Amino acid sequence: MRTCRSGSQLLAAFTACTRRQTVLTQSSAVRKHHNTFDSVAAEMASTTAAAPEGAKENRARRDLLLSIQAQAQKQWEDEKVFEADAPVDGDRPKFFGNFPYPYMNGLLHLGHAFSLSKLEFKAAYERLSGKNVLFPQAFHCTGMPIKACADKLDRELTTFGCPPVFPSEEAPAEEEAADGAAAPAPGAPEAKADPTKFSGKKSKAAAKKGSGTTQWQILKQSGIPEEQIPDFRNSAHWLNYFPPLAARDIRSMGCGVDWRRSFITTDVNPYYDSFVAWQFWTLYRAGKVIKDKRYAVYSPLDGQPCADHDRASGEGVGPQEYTLIKMQALELNGKLSALAGAGPVYLLAATLRPETMYGQTNCWVLPEGQYGAFRGLNGEVWICTQRAALNLSYQERTPVRGQPELLLELSGSDLIGTPVSSPHCPHPRVYVLPLLTILTNKGTGVVTSVPSDSPDDYTALMDLKKKPKLREKYGVKDEWVMPFEVIPIIDIPGFGNMAAVKVCEDMKIGSQNDTAKLAEAKQQVYLKGFTDGVMLVGPHAGRRVAEAKPLIREEMLGAGAALLYSEPERQVISRSGDECVVALTDQWYMTYGEEEWAAATREALQRIETYSDDTRAQFQFCLGWLQQWACSRSFGLGTRLPWDPQYLIESLSDSTIYMAYYTVAHILQKGDMYGKDTGGPVAPQQLTPEVWDYIFLGKEAPRDCAIAPEVLAAMRREFEYWYPFDLRVSGKDLIQNHLTFALYNHTAVWAADASKWPRAIRCNGHLLLNSEKMSKSTGNFKTLHEAILEYSADAMRWALADAGDGLDDANFETSTANAAILRITKELTWIEECLAPGSGLREGPSDALLADRVFSNAIDVAIAATRDAFERMAFREALKAAAYELGNARDVYRLACGPDGMHRQLVMRFIEVSTLLLLPFTPHTAEHVWRNLLKREGAAVTAGFPAGSPPDSILQRAGAYIEDLIPTLRKAIAKAEAPPKKKGPGPAVPPPRVASLHVFVSERFVGWQERVLGALAPRFDARTRTFAADTNASVLEAAKQDPALSSLADKQLKQAVMPFAKFKMEEAAAAGAQVLDVKLPFSEVDIVQQSLPYLLRALKLEALQVHLVTDPGVGELAASVRADPAGAYPGSPVFGFVMEAAPAAQ
Repeated sequence: MRTCRSGSQLLAAFTACTRRQTVLTQSSAVRKHHNTFDSVAAEMASTTAAAPEGAKENRARRDLLLSIQAQAQKQWEDEKVFEADAPVDGDRPKFFGNFPYPYMNGLLHLGHAFSLSKLEFKAAYERLSGKNVLFPQAFHCTGMPIKACADKLDRELTTFGCPPVFPSEEAPAEEEAADGAAAPAPGAPEAKADPTKFSGKKSKAAAKKGSGTTQWQILKQSGIPEEQIPDFRNSAHWLNYFPPLAARDIRSMGCGVDWRRSFITTDVNPYYDSFVAWQFWTLYRAGKVIKDKRYAVYSPLDGQPCADHDRASGEGVGPQEYTLIKMQALELNGKLSALAGAGPVYLLAATLRPETMYGQTNCWVLPEGQYGAFRGLNGEVWICTQRAALNLSYQERTPVRGQPELLLELSGSDLIGTPVSSPHCPHPRVYVLPLLTILTNKGTGVVTSVPSDSPDDYTALMDLKKKPKLREKYGVKDEWVMPFEVIPIIDIPGFGNMAAVKVCEDMKIGSQNDTAKLAEAKQQVYLKGFTDGVMLVGPHAGRRVAEAKPLIREEMLGAGAALLYSEPERQVISRSGDECVVALTDQWYMTYGEEEWAAATREALQRIETYSDDTRAQFQFCLGWLQQWACSRSFGLGTRLPWDPQYLIESLSDSTIYMAYYTVAHILQKGDMYGKDTGGPVAPQQLTPEVWDYIFLGKEAPRDCAIAPEVLAAMRREFEYWYPFDLRVSGKDLIQNHLTFALYNHTAVWAADASKWPRAIRCNGHLLLNSEKMSKSTGNFKTLHEAILEYSADAMRWALADAGDGLDDANFETSTANAAILRITKELTWIEECLAPGSGLREGPSDALLADRVFSNAIDVAIAATRDAFERMAFREALKAAAYELGNARDVYRLACGPDGMHRQLVMRFIEVSTLLLLPFTPHTAEHVWRNLLKREGAAVTAGFPAGSPPDSILQRAGAYIEDLIPTLRKAIAKAEAPPKKKGPGPAVPPPRVASLHVFVSERFVGWQERVLGALAPRFDARTRTFAADTNASVLEAAKQDPALSSLADKQLKQAVMPFAKFKMEEAAAAGAQVLDVKLPFSEVDIVQQSLPYLLRALKLEALQVHLVTDPGVGELAASVRADPAGAYPGSPVFGFVMEAAPAAQ
């Protein structure tokens, strides 16, 4: 075994070493990615500049941890500690956890590390607990992102030269967006994406990318030398460059990954390509994949649907469907006269409320808005915005797909005053009027006006009626406005038959400029109108709006008076840089949402552990809206649809059951993540669907199979042993797609064997860096490699564990990582001192002192609390119990022992237990302590979780009693020794001094307090730590039975009783039911007497005596020291002091 120098020696050595650092470039990292354990000096790239707070000592301490890290990782690699195989005989308990393979279009960052750490901590705990642990890791390359990035770089270099000279920071991105809108892929096959209306709160992709950032700059910021950047124009180069670096960083983090099972996706890897083809054959034969024509968010530049992972912004956005009301222009005046003879001209007004058309009084346009007259179907001319026309052209609403024909450019001012005839309008003609709040990036830019039910319409119409100067400004004639009054069409309970009028009057909304009030008014009226409103006019009068709305819409569509129209709910930008539209596409879909399949998936969700009610609720919500999903693409990277090879399988569809492939990847690929070595026991072409059926579905072995029977048997044994996976860890943003897709696909592929369905999914929030969103554009960003070099893996992992759990955003604090460096290295120094000869540790019985027993119990408490937290994946709690609380117990023990010294046996147990409890967080340091300091054989990571006796809660409370008593007594002594106020001229009187202390304790609560506790105890729920609703009444009734309080009026009774009752209720909520006992489970007198030497040292007293308030003569003694024994309660003693005058001044 390699010997290790002491911490002080290593600190001195590394202080000198940091002056001789050399930079390890990423290009050399790619060439040497299989050699993770280069010298520490070579690994520490650019760390001098990145050193925390520039502290040389901290750099030396950090360098010590990096040295320990390299040694531990070398030992694990040599001993193949993390390689796990299915046992040939027996059934050893197993744990199979996995983390979504990261996308390989850049370096891993702290956000990846945060989610990954959740799996790493859990896997390390399970391995330490004796389970056979499989933690594999692959890398995702499927889909558009890599291809889009490569193409983007190629366009930049073609346009701006190599190296590029950009005209500005913003121009390249703007030109690409313009190119994307103008150059859709000609003749590209049609496709379809998620047709739901779910909208995520934000796009992670957008959060990662600053506006105007070029691909050249992104790669340069990743540390890639400029001379190598042109190579990234070839998408294959990305696959060769980034996966080895990701593996390097995960290794450096200390994750217990079985790297034999690593792989990349796409048809570059023939083994994985065969697996995905089998998956889709299985789904296709089960009827889960169909071809259909649907609306999808679509990239004109790419010529195919744009799913979540294909987007630079707009993740989670789906199509929004509108009804377009065709309002025919009755006169073509002014600029519109150029359209005479072109066919009937219609203004297309987008609405979500076709049932309200019975109340139209006018039509709105934005005066400064840009519109156009476009060629529609059946010889018609349609007026709308360019953006709306482009969407329509991809929905089979124009003569040529994707190419709206512009007949005439128009502004909103050109349209004002045009008389139109609108379907269901009670007036034969209404007029186009100006509305200043129209958004031309929503709908068509043309809006119908129904002032009876729209607060916006009502206030705008009233503005025009009441303000002649406003009419004059926009050239609005009186006859276009003044004759038109509000028309009642819907009766809404609480709002009447003119809801908009009522709500505007009630809220005192004075004009269309009161935007905040109008938004609130609209929310009140619209929802209530849909759910409770009743139609007053038309053929459906008397029907509820919810019933009449779809009927009215279908009638208008059938009569040719309206069109269906869809657009993205909000802006979506593809990774190729163009703004997406909604297109009607004909392609392959997964039939998510189909009733029988959805029911099976809901059953799978019921079975799994989610560790959070919020996580389960988000899954349930997603299962409620998710419908057909486009699973194919026209180009990009990936696997071809086996029955229709013109299409590729998209990136969210080839990543749903790949966890099963992990179980056999090492046999097929022999540790080569690319699957290039096809000369092993299985050739890719031998992996027929029948072979995969045998491995994963338990079917008969195929006849005349070229694969050796023992190899087939080994692959099936691996799958049957490891599956299902026990845990999948992921960010919460993947619930709405990948994670729900994974549940669906498992219930389809293993429909006949629910035992293969997932067992647990644990989600987390996003990671902030120093309380701010991570962003390359602001510089608040760290790659995983940078963080490890700056803090060491163990200190970084410590800060990740402390960052937070749950679905809320967590916070990585650099101050915590820096503090961890100091804490870990100081702990190493302390351990070395304890293990060194002459350490001053006590021998003999290990329970001679109360402090010994309390400390031994504290170790047991830490073991139990840490195990419980790891089981619940509450890692911040585990860190608190294993590091902070146990460390504090050691510090208290050291003080309590004083000159007697800590006991050697207990100190050795503490070192061993704390090392193993912290091992999931600081595995490198733990390995160093285990092997090099404690001289134990074998790896610490498999040493076994510490064993302890059941915690003694009574002893724990006794120890806490003493620790709480010391600061309480200190405050009392300080108050007693406070100098008296100076009176008159003369010299100040010196303050008195406490010579000795008397502590008076009460064994139990008596009288009405005992009755109050008797009422509280049965009404306390120990699980929720809450009290029943009738608790206060029961407490007062119980107290009233005491003779001392029975004569009090109710108000006086409350004043006497409730402060005590409230205090005990709050105490119970914090500490549990034990505080409601009428008597402490230990003797305060005994505990104080056993702790007397510690108390005297801590309080700097010469004498301290403890008395029961029931002891003979206590009353006289208490009176002599001015103490009131009646104020003593169990756990809350009172004190009296024997004072002496301060020494006379010399």
